[in-house]
Amino acid sequence: MTLIQNKVRVIGGKWRGRVISFPNNIALRPTPNRVRETVFNWLGQEMSGKVCLDLFAGSGAMGIEAASRGSEYVVMVESDRKVYSVLQSGLQKLESDRIELLMIDALNFIKSDQRLFDVIFLDPPYQLGLLPKVLELLPSHLTQNGLIYLEAGNFFEPNENWSVWRRSQAGRVHYQLLKYEKNR
Repeated sequence: MTLIQNKVRVIGGKWRGRVISFPNNIALRPTPNRVRETVFNWLGQEMSGKVCLDLFAGSGAMGIEAASRGSEYVVMVESDRKVYSVLQSGLQKLESDRIELLMIDALNFIKSDQRLFDVIFLDPPYQLGLLPKVLELLPSHLTQNGLIYLEAGNFFEPNENWSVWRRSQAGRVHYQLLKYEKNR
């Protein structure tokens, strides 16, 4: 997905080239094209059979990209009503039955939902400092070989229960893939 004034372009898979709109909101930072390309190279270009969670969906860039690349199912969580509404409209245009969009607070979702995911995309608003709290809640939602994609303003140092599998930086975006290691 390439950033175009409040729009992102899907960069791979069946919706490659499709443009998705998102509302003008200073808190929304769609994952840059270069970063998404790298992350999906790390994960494998083909996401068939994978169940994904885009926990702080925002523009929807990561979740839509995963679905476009063949994910079996993607759950997207967004708490902002305006952002949710625009995402819902964009998803209707894609006519996908493999994306579930929920309007709920991310922490409430994690505490109440029992599903397991192969990949969890985690890009909360940087200023809220939610990463330690959210990461603590995610192990019970990961499949045996599940991964967390984490994006932040600085490299986040997870506790000893997590290992950093891959890590990179593009401008102000610091991103990494984490594996949960405790008791595995």
